[in-house]
Amino acid sequence: MERVVITGMGAVSPIGNDTDALFTSIKEGKCGIAPITSFDTTDFKVKLAAEVKDLDMEQYFSKRDLKFNDRFTQFARIAAKQAMTEAGLTEETEERDRYGCLVASGIGGIATIEACEQMKEERGPSRVSPYFIPMALSNLAAGQIAIDWGLKGTCECVVTACAAGANAIGEAFRKIRDGYEDVMVTGGAEASITPLSIAGFQSMRALHTGDDPDRASIPFDKDRSGFVMGEGAGILVLESLSHAKARNAKILGEIVGYGASCDAHHITAPLSDGSGGAKAMLNAIKDAGIHKEDIAYINAHGTSTNLNDKSETLAVKTAFGEHAKHLAISSTKSNTGHLLGASGAVEAIICVKSLQEGIIPATIHYENADPECDLDIVPNHCRKQDYTYAMSNSLGFGGHNASLIFKKWED
Repeated sequence: MERVVITGMGAVSPIGNDTDALFTSIKEGKCGIAPITSFDTTDFKVKLAAEVKDLDMEQYFSKRDLKFNDRFTQFARIAAKQAMTEAGLTEETEERDRYGCLVASGIGGIATIEACEQMKEERGPSRVSPYFIPMALSNLAAGQIAIDWGLKGTCECVVTACAAGANAIGEAFRKIRDGYEDVMVTGGAEASITPLSIAGFQSMRALHTGDDPDRASIPFDKDRSGFVMGEGAGILVLESLSHAKARNAKILGEIVGYGASCDAHHITAPLSDGSGGAKAMLNAIKDAGIHKEDIAYINAHGTSTNLNDKSETLAVKTAFGEHAKHLAISSTKSNTGHLLGASGAVEAIICVKSLQEGIIPATIHYENADPECDLDIVPNHCRKQDYTYAMSNSLGFGGHNASLIFKKWED
């Protein structure tokens, strides 16, 4: 089996539009949550979201591309360009039949769907754009990236709600490890801060409805009351170690384990005992061939909902036993909000940067302890710590659970 390394990363997020800006904001404890600006929230209970800010789209796209790509695809293509540039793969120096693309989205082109439905109602079906379908389809971020970079291997899209980004990375990891591809461009993208999306999640009572950004996304805090919608994209270039070394690529980190499971329980609620999430973590540890005590940090799914945070705490205790007391576990959704299908990808990037710099991210805006979430959640301030293995958890509606394990690169 091939070892799988990371040679490029790119990010568009509410706290920074490249990976350095993203992780600098994590280190500084910045929060990307603010009042929604993309539509009028007068009739909505939900007023806050974590929108992407100060992103110059015209730096990356022609006006035609901007017009005929949904926002989630734009984010994905920008992050992919950053990742491919960092990986040194911008020049087509070889045939790319064994270069693949696996990019996820939980919802896809929801903004396009809403706009085209409005156009149909106001001006009739003949005025709906012929680009509606390709703009709306969740797989078109992967398809467009493959077109951009001539990736002629596997091209797929994982749709597993909020676990999608992590599942995509895990499946891409397997494609390389098992010898099917040499390079995979992978991650997730989402842009669902739209009237219909917010209304739908609001009706489920899944979203926080307060107006204080500092007390909105507060994972593991006793006062948590729902997640905050975010948007953005995270893209990683994965590569077999032999392929990376053959071209003298700079290696950023290594992915060593992937585990997945399904609760098979409820369309939205996790298993209350956390056993499904625990199984994904244990599967990842087994896949990596390491001991559970080797894991020093977990980037938690940590959505700031009552059910998730309590269940995930139990999942960690079930998976790690006594070692759970010695783990650092934080949720960077306190900084970014919840990027749905992009969250696992952005959080994977945060894990890789954390390993590189020896800095464990904090759970910011934490005030009131919850006895049911009693792990070391690294409250409010990042922690300097050199360590070797990080785990990232992602859980999604439908009972999807995914865990990834990253290793600090040491040549």
